[in-house]
Amino acid sequence: MTARHALSTRRQVTSRRSRYTAPALDKGLDILELLASVSEALTHSEIASRLGRTVTEIFRMLVCLEERGYISRTGSDERYQLTLKLFEIVHHHHPLQRLIAQARPLVQQVASDTGQSCHLAMLNHAEVVVVAQFDAPGITGFSVRLGANIDLLNTASGHVILAFQNDEVRARALGAWHFRSRKPIPTGIYRHLNQIRRRGHEELASYQVHGVVNISYPVLNQHGEAIAAMTVPFIARIGDSIGPHQVKEALSRAARALSSAIGGKRLKLSSGAVRS
Repeated sequence: MTARHALSTRRQVTSRRSRYTAPALDKGLDILELLASVSEALTHSEIASRLGRTVTEIFRMLVCLEERGYISRTGSDERYQLTLKLFEIVHHHHPLQRLIAQARPLVQQVASDTGQSCHLAMLNHAEVVVVAQFDAPGITGFSVRLGANIDLLNTASGHVILAFQNDEVRARALGAWHFRSRKPIPTGIYRHLNQIRRRGHEELASYQVHGVVNISYPVLNQHGEAIAAMTVPFIARIGDSIGPHQVKEALSRAARALSSAIGGKRLKLSSGAVRS
């Protein structure tokens, strides 16, 4: 498919789906996407031709984008190319910082809704590390320390992250776990990960504390892979009306909201199982 055809098709699809249109913005984004898709700089007329527009249509867009520093001209024939401004914008906020900033209010909301502590954990070689955490709002509760590193296979968060992962990352993580622990990879681990992926979450009695059940849901990226897990270490309190079912509902909402906020996929329970 040619760049002109692809961009034209995308505009048609966007036009049908969008309730509101912004033609000038569309033109500017088309120019940026076109220049990002080619290795060489393009002339004014080449850009117009590939986008299926007239030179007059895109002239003001080119001037505006150049004045704002997104594109620049090079060579004697003044061909246009992308500058590093988009790269700089993306890196104003580190991805981990953005994720944590988006996660904090959601983690706090789960803790408030359930009366239990809640934390967000990410993969770190053979372990998972807690990157966001909020204590239970009541006078009693159990929580995991912010910054804690936990054995990958001894936590619900680790199981969930592995379950929603591609084969390469999963094999690398399990290899690192095997090297560090000096233990064989557990028999049936892939079958267990299949089950987690089919039901969409993990519910696992704590390996460290009696009476704690860890309930964990994945935070997914645009490829449907887990970049983190949101977890509640659930403790059943006498007289408490909130049980595991309500915790799962709160966690599911929050994990899906965080996935959407970072441009990831919303969890579907029909997702394919990992290899066995």
